Amino acid sequence: MILIKQKSDILGTFASSLCLAHCVATPFLFLAQASAVTCCDGPPTWWKFMDYLFLAISFFAIFWSIKTTTLKWMKPMLWLSWSVLAGIILNEKLELLAIPEAAIYIPAIALVMLHLYNRKHCKCATDNCCVNEG
Repeated sequence: MILIKQKSDILGTFASSLCLAHCVATPFLFLAQASAVTCCDGPPTWWKFMDYLFLAISFFAIFWSIKTTTLKWMKPMLWLSWSVLAGIILNEKLELLAIPEAAIYIPAIALVMLHLYNRKHCKCATDNCCVNEG
């Protein structure tokens, strides 16, 4: 259990960083696809599925990170960043509002930074440290 608690911020940072790389790479995928006169109209299904995979991994990383943080403001900031990221991803799929593509970078970078900060702030060696008592 302590391993999961200690590594949740590493997992969250990794998932958020991969999500960010995925978001950066997507326009280049579209450009490459548009210039190639081949079969497909849009990105492959597995590429679109990665949004939800990163979102799910981030959810569980946040779930475990908030159980071990002593920073009271960290919990709402992690969930707020995740919620905004989820909202932007769902909005892209459902095309409800005209939100600039670059907006997705803000919550993704925020999640990376928050997990890194939380990891630096809270270093546990036992199962009893870094637990929010309140």
